[in-house]
Amino acid sequence: MNETMVTVVGNVATAVEYRDTATGGFAKFRFAATARRYDREKAVWVDGPTSFYSVQAWRALGANLAASVSVGDPLVVHGRLRVREEEWEGRRRTFVDVEALAVGHDLTRGTSAFRRVKAHERVGGTPPEATTRAAAEGPAVADDPWATDPPPVPAAPAAPAAPAAPEMAEMADARAGTPGPAPDTGARARAATRRRQAEPVS
Repeated sequence: MNETMVTVVGNVATAVEYRDTATGGFAKFRFAATARRYDREKAVWVDGPTSFYSVQAWRALGANLAASVSVGDPLVVHGRLRVREEEWEGRRRTFVDVEALAVGHDLTRGTSAFRRVKAHERVGGTPPEATTRAAAEGPAVADDPWATDPPPVPAAPAAPAAPAAPEMAEMADARAGTPGPAPDTGARARAATRRRQAEPVS
């Protein structure tokens, strides 16, 4: 409830120091904020005194700072203000820290391109080398049912063609211009004899 929140505009004074800790990544750097005022006599803007802050950032913000910030970059830092006194070289000195909650480039001084951090690059994500190794090895066959082509399905045996009736065969031969079998004259004669024997005698 009694925290002091500040937003400071300035430039990165030292390289970002980053290290991994038991509670997550930690980054820190020195930040210089120079006040500017307008000189009415000379009609120009001039630099005023410079204030130095120690900026600290934890976890994902610290890792992204280490990958994005260089010495001299103009930044806007928002976070909690901490003022502490410590012994330094036999003298009591005052240090001003800012525990950063959000940091961005000052776009009044230039342009910046934003790149969203992927899942495996976040804190606790899959290491990039593991992702690269998995892509090189390819998916496991057990995990991908379509990793290999399925065996070919054997074709069903063809059904034997039904024998054609004699009449159909004769019609097909007639359409094709092929002469059919020779007529059986003996069978016709025998049929005529049977019909005469069956007729009543007058």
